[in-house]
Amino acid sequence: MDIKMNEETNKLPYDFPASIDYLHANQRGSVSGQLMVHDWYINVDALPALYAFIGLAEPGLVGSWQSETKMLFSIVYITQKNQESAKKSIMEKSHENEHPIKAFGWAARDTSGVLSPLNFSRRETGEKDVQFKVMHEIVGVVTEVGNKVDKFKIGDKIGVGYLVGSCNECENCTNDLENYCPGQVLTANGTHSDGTITHGGYSDLMVVNEHFIVRWPDNLPMEAAPLLCAGVTTYSPLRYYGLDKPGMHIGVVGLGGLGHMAVKFAKAFGTKVTVISTSISKKDEAIERLGADSFLVSRDPEQMQAAGGSLDGIIDTVSAVHPIFPLLNLLKTNGKLVMVGAPEKPLELPVFPLLLGRKLVGGSAIGGVKEVQEMVNFAEKHNITPDVEVVSMEYVNRAVERLVKSDVKYRFVLDIGNTLKKS
Repeated sequence: MDIKMNEETNKLPYDFPASIDYLHANQRGSVSGQLMVHDWYINVDALPALYAFIGLAEPGLVGSWQSETKMLFSIVYITQKNQESAKKSIMEKSHENEHPIKAFGWAARDTSGVLSPLNFSRRETGEKDVQFKVMHEIVGVVTEVGNKVDKFKIGDKIGVGYLVGSCNECENCTNDLENYCPGQVLTANGTHSDGTITHGGYSDLMVVNEHFIVRWPDNLPMEAAPLLCAGVTTYSPLRYYGLDKPGMHIGVVGLGGLGHMAVKFAKAFGTKVTVISTSISKKDEAIERLGADSFLVSRDPEQMQAAGGSLDGIIDTVSAVHPIFPLLNLLKTNGKLVMVGAPEKPLELPVFPLLLGRKLVGGSAIGGVKEVQEMVNFAEKHNITPDVEVVSMEYVNRAVERLVKSDVKYRFVLDIGNTLKKS
């Protein structure tokens, strides 16, 4: 429990909606008596050192549960009469006992982000669920299906992307845009409607509703799993913004995990591609290996000026703060700049280039399930795969360290099926 949380809870009554430390609540409510604040990821044996009891003014029921998510961690709140009954409830609702299907994987247990082996549980395979053995993160082979599943059978190769659930009722969901549903459930550390959290794909098995599963083509290697994230993140904006027409000239800003996929898809659509990067060192990689037609160094004003007004559209994959005025000048009249990177701080948007050239700045985030399947089929047809480095489960923490340093070309893939060992 951090200092800010302590400061808040010392000022009673504790107000869930006004909490400044935990902004994203899945379930909230005030309860009477004693409230226990517990980090979901700690070992129950360490519980006495990591709990705090606080009193709330609003009426409620003893034994009620609430949970909310903060970044990569879920917090559980329970009300009990005393410490022992609270500890008993925690044990009963632990990772291992929460659901009937025993599972094993690796998980981050605290803010250090370091992953370690974890025994936990998955929900029982429901009537519309598919259970599968994870081979690569996250592509696997079906091992069990619910009695109302009609899309998949045991032995099928399947994949799961960034989402495992949504409300299924809103306008976005009815238009196959589950990725924009306000009630979307993330594959890793999301929260189901029953308040339980998702556990991601660093595990031996998963159970997912068939709607959020895509069929994995036999001719597509399983290590191409990053198509389900980086692939659709770049495929979707090219399609939606009409930047997939043969003969168009498309710019790709950044040549990392997203950028190299944008180049591959744009070329497969028949467009001319220019890679835009701050580093000249990536020129040979972009042109000789990935097939880009030209290369621009964004820090070279002469190059950027000479290329002004030459691009129909730009896919900007950069997550660092960077100027976009030079990029807008590269666009033709009616050109489109689409952001798929996510800088931590706001970017400055100059208006005059938009007005004078009728240009657009837009964004895009992953894709709906139908579009993910479309993308996977397109990738198989055009032999498009991400450039990956396959690593063992034991290497995962080192892989995370290297990923932070951009020391990978261009995506890590965990070989879970062959290297995950129970301990």
